[in-house]
Amino acid sequence: MTPDPLQSTRFKVLGAISFSHFLNDLMQSLIVSIYPLLKGEFNLSFVKIGLITFTYQLCASVLQPLVGLYTDKHPQPYSLATGMVCTLIGILSLAWAPNYVCVLAAAGLVGTGSAIFHPESSRIARLASGGRHGLAQSIFQVGGNTGSAFGPLLTAWIVVPRGQSSLAWFALAALLAIGVLIRVGAWYQARHLGRARVPVKHAAHSLTTHRVAVSIAILLILIFSKYFYLASISSYYTFYLIEKFKLSIRDAQLYLFVFLLATALGTILGGPIGDRIGRKRVIWASIAGVAPFTLLLPYADLYWTGTLSFLIGLILASAFSAIVVYAQELLPGRVGMVSGLFFGFAFGIGGISAAALGWFADHYGVDTVYRLCAYLPLLGMVTAFLPNLDQRVKVSAP
Repeated sequence: MTPDPLQSTRFKVLGAISFSHFLNDLMQSLIVSIYPLLKGEFNLSFVKIGLITFTYQLCASVLQPLVGLYTDKHPQPYSLATGMVCTLIGILSLAWAPNYVCVLAAAGLVGTGSAIFHPESSRIARLASGGRHGLAQSIFQVGGNTGSAFGPLLTAWIVVPRGQSSLAWFALAALLAIGVLIRVGAWYQARHLGRARVPVKHAAHSLTTHRVAVSIAILLILIFSKYFYLASISSYYTFYLIEKFKLSIRDAQLYLFVFLLATALGTILGGPIGDRIGRKRVIWASIAGVAPFTLLLPYADLYWTGTLSFLIGLILASAFSAIVVYAQELLPGRVGMVSGLFFGFAFGIGGISAAALGWFADHYGVDTVYRLCAYLPLLGMVTAFLPNLDQRVKVSAP
């Protein structure tokens, strides 16, 4: 009997959407990676550095749930390519930004592109999953995390020696992504557009509306814990290494690359492990399990700082795919809204915390930032209040 193509895992589609996510987040990570250059070029304080992250992530966080809510009812196969056009314009604007205001505007354009990209691409990953939702979400997400990891590395090789204007070369990555996403959009329109519009009338669990709302709130607390801590690494880790261990900008970027590469590895592991042993167990191990390492990090020497940051990235990143799929199972039929809500909330928390931590670093030092943020993963204890959904769900709706 010929297998139903809708029920098989479409690895080519997942590979294409993951590769596009790689290129998307590679370009986004360039903003954070050039902070040391921008700080010197425009004489920026840590508060102004944080406001760049805040602007980019505010645009992404506010728009993503709205985009997801709209596309749940009105799927837009080619919106992914449209979002990448915004990112392309933002990267070119950042390359030749003559002042701080233009830098903020460029960051906002990149954030807008991200807001359009994530909800619909997450839906496509789920539609191509063949029922292996955790695996599909991990494949999709690992592309983004790998792109984020390579951003600092390419910045160290290309942008630091040649200056801010060399960012324009990365417009080629945006053009490549647009080409791939046009083909993905064509597949989506031809194979799944009608199916995507069919609502799921009944949830696969028996939880009350109140219990579902409480569970979503708990998941958002976990996202807060994860992304507030990640903001301290992504925005200020290079400054921490430069100040504490007297590293060069280039060497500090390599340490940031190692951390971000670990997050990519953690992401690809978290989804399929969640499919096998249950998402709640993965969330437990990830959020709460990383706390001992974050508590040790501010007191470590350079060798152990690199080792601990690798372990932190590996463990902490494994939770996100499990959290998103868990939330999609709580609210079946609302994949775009759920993806937009969680991606948007993650971006929003990252932006707000980057700005807040910038103010704190200006007044109390970057080292103090890491001493305080070390306690954030302890919020992972609220995972105990999540229902054991894996025992309730027999078949997940796509």
